Formats: sequence, C-alpha cells, structure tokens
Amino acid sequence: MNSGTTELAWFKSSYSGSEGDSCVEVAAAEQGVYVRDSKDVTRPHLAIGCEEWSRFTGFVANA
Repeated sequence: MNSGTTELAWFKSSYSGSEGDSCVEVAAAEQGVYVRDSKDVTRPHLAIGCEEWSRFTGFVANA
C-alpha cells in the first residue's frame, strides 16, 4: 500500500484506557488499513490490505 500516512485520520478503539498506554491506532485508506503504536507515532506503520483486515476483524469478532 502506498499512501501518505500524514493525511490519514488516526483513531484509537473505544476500549482504550485514558492513560494511553499499550494502545494502537488505526486509519482507513482506500487500499486498506494502517496500524501504528500510539505511544510512538514516529515508528513505521503496519499496512494491511482490505481483504486481510476483513479476515482479521472477522476472526477477532468470532473469538
């Protein structure tokens, strides 16, 4: 996936605590989803294709 990650709208899960520790943020793009560490947003992002993200969220929902 190739997208300028600075233009993405990042968000944390509503299940994240208010302390901000141990959280990840996600941002949706046309090509898929980006995931980053909310404690250090300067680190590289993980890019996941739409199909892979769908399989992952389906697995988590059924776990």
